[in-house]
Amino acid sequence: MDSLPFPVEEYRQRQEKLLEKLSQNSIVIIPTNPISKRSNDVGYPFRANSYMIYLCDWTYPEGILVFTHESGGWKSTLFVQPPDTKKEIWEGRRIGLDKIPEYWPVDVVLSKEEAPSFLEKHIDIADNVFHIEGLNDELDRIITRNGSFLDPREHLDIMRSIKSPLEQKQMIRSAEIASSAHISAMRNTYPGIGEWEIQSIIEGNFMSQNSQWSYPSIVGGGDNATILHYNSNNSKVNSGELVLVDAGCEVNGYASDITRTWPVNGKFSEPQKEIYNLVLKAEIAGIEACQPGSPWLSMHKATSQIIAQGLIDLGILKCSLEEAIGPDFDGPYRNYFMHGTGHFLGLDVHDVGGGRQGDDDPGPVLQPGMVLTVEPGLYFASWRADVDIPERYSGIGVRIEDDVLITSDGPVIISEACPKNIEEIELLVGSLR
Repeated sequence: MDSLPFPVEEYRQRQEKLLEKLSQNSIVIIPTNPISKRSNDVGYPFRANSYMIYLCDWTYPEGILVFTHESGGWKSTLFVQPPDTKKEIWEGRRIGLDKIPEYWPVDVVLSKEEAPSFLEKHIDIADNVFHIEGLNDELDRIITRNGSFLDPREHLDIMRSIKSPLEQKQMIRSAEIASSAHISAMRNTYPGIGEWEIQSIIEGNFMSQNSQWSYPSIVGGGDNATILHYNSNNSKVNSGELVLVDAGCEVNGYASDITRTWPVNGKFSEPQKEIYNLVLKAEIAGIEACQPGSPWLSMHKATSQIIAQGLIDLGILKCSLEEAIGPDFDGPYRNYFMHGTGHFLGLDVHDVGGGRQGDDDPGPVLQPGMVLTVEPGLYFASWRADVDIPERYSGIGVRIEDDVLITSDGPVIISEACPKNIEEIELLVGSLR
């Protein structure tokens, strides 16, 4: 039986922090993710709901975590799969119900078969029902049949946006593994390599370090690098082309998210250098803008200023800086830099807490303990007919992304082990071939 990634006290503190925000005559119901089928009797690998991981680290299927307030105070009850010898022969041993409270931060453990009657009883007397809808159809029916409910994520998301020192250690380790995977891919790259081969190097590195990908890896060579969420990974990358690799891993549920772009023949051409250095300059400015107390949009404004001016300097945009940026940062520079500059990072790759550029949400003020990405990019797809694509830059796609921890002393790049300067990259690419 694997030990929990954090001491039990850490989970108990999270639970207490949530529950102290709620009135005592409440019930909180946290279901885990459903099991999903891939084809026929083959399932997708199960991944527990992040709120379940955050509150008690129960990572097995069909779990339901419930908090009720009784005469002695708050009590946690975890509903789990009961022992089933036939299923255990095929799928693996289940932890005995009596053993779980010894190792997990819960007070009582019951079979999931007892959940409906337990919930009916407690929902009937509760003033407030907190429930995450859409994960368990049976629970949804029970709860809606008994009236309305509130969403506990309103409170949990604020809590999750600030990472404890122990959470930060998990994320630093995740970034270290992802950085080493990118370095290995650079070293083994050569002209004509398949995108799938780079993917296998990256994800093989994750597995070799007892990790797994936190999202399907993006490996786009040449024009494919200009497709933001390209996921086919089935083309060869020819000499003279760049390859964009966006790949991260999970450590105990905590994600990393790193993007690097490099020439498969080991040398940037002059046009590639011009675009790459512009994106790198913008990324550095975006990271510097991630100061505690700064508005979320500060980094997007910083990167946008650099990119817009750079596009003017390169002759791609023929207008003033003010016109290039636009009144709401929606000017013509967005034809080449279409996405936001970053997002929160944690138990989800696009983690909770708000602050996705392009949305109406202005985002929070940055605080120590937050972890986020900074990832500007420029994309010149040769196939686009809706915008002017200069021949000099046609087919070039560049994105550079790092994971950043906000501290009281300023931003700390936890993915700094992954090289991103042109000189470092050119020394690495193909060095093992």
